[in-house]
Amino acid sequence: MSNKLALFDCDGTLLDSQANICMAMERAFELMGLTPPPRHEIRHIVGLSLVEAAAHLMPQESDAFHRELAEHYKQSFYAMRGNGLVHEPLYDGIKDLIMALDASGWMLGVATGKSDRGLDRALTEHAMKDYFISLQTADRHPSKPHPSMVHQAMADSGSDARSTVMIGDTSFDMEMGKAAGCYTIGVNWGYHSLEILQSSGADICVHTIDELSAALAEFEGGL
Repeated sequence: MSNKLALFDCDGTLLDSQANICMAMERAFELMGLTPPPRHEIRHIVGLSLVEAAAHLMPQESDAFHRELAEHYKQSFYAMRGNGLVHEPLYDGIKDLIMALDASGWMLGVATGKSDRGLDRALTEHAMKDYFISLQTADRHPSKPHPSMVHQAMADSGSDARSTVMIGDTSFDMEMGKAAGCYTIGVNWGYHSLEILQSSGADICVHTIDELSAALAEFEGGL
């Protein structure tokens, strides 16, 4: 019997970090002498690795341009953090849910477009790192929706596709989970709309933490 694994996206699912991401991306565009895109366009690429995010925002530009924009984003984000401007609050009720899942025997993991350093800092700040058996980031995997992060999390936790739930707020999360053969839950408090989540393959969508908790309680793991 495989362990049940709840694999969470981070930005837009565990953490409300959109203001930081938008500010850093706007600054990156300004450093390149460009007008930043509207914030709704920036929010739409949250979850992708940085170079892929840059390519989505500026598809007409070269790979070298995308890499330069990604580097400016990183520099801008580090500068914001150094100036005390980065605030990444947990969504209300998330920590209680994580603690309850851990106590009930679920294996827990994170699959995110953040860097190792960024994820470590965020989870440590909220005293949540020790609940997760697997932390998968953009530093060691292809960008979502490639299923590499899910495959590694399953290996880490002794789970398989039938016993794994991918939980996220974007189409990239849903597509990644489906590419790995997992059950997918879209959360409607992040950065992609309910319609996008549904069209990307979400098995179900939830609107509140209580609904997410109930959905996970009903999950049979395909066994």
